[in-house]
Amino acid sequence: MSTAVVTTITDRQVSVLVPSAQPRLRLTKRGRVVFTSLAAVPVVAGVMLLALNGGGATATNSSGADLEQVTLKAGQSLWSLAEDIAPGVDPRDVVSDILSVNQLDSGSVQAGQRLMLPAEYSAE
Repeated sequence: MSTAVVTTITDRQVSVLVPSAQPRLRLTKRGRVVFTSLAAVPVVAGVMLLALNGGGATATNSSGADLEQVTLKAGQSLWSLAEDIAPGVDPRDVVSDILSVNQLDSGSVQAGQRLMLPAEYSAE
């Protein structure tokens, strides 16, 4: 804190310390923009994090139960999978349902790929 010395001349010399006024913090327009931007960055980052990571969606059937997931083995095709999970049903219908549930454009699959089974073919 800075002080000012005031001297009066009388019979005796007296020194009085008077505190000087402290300057107020003054922000320029650019300073306000920078300050506001720095304050807004964590808020925007938090909102984006919540928006992008809005909760993990899980695949469920209409009753709310989790769908069964299978991993394809080497040499296994959608056709052979369809015959294994629903032996009494036309494999074309089962393959179509598997493609629909997994949002696949084609029947091309690879070993180790995980697929969700339609609810009507899941093992209870």
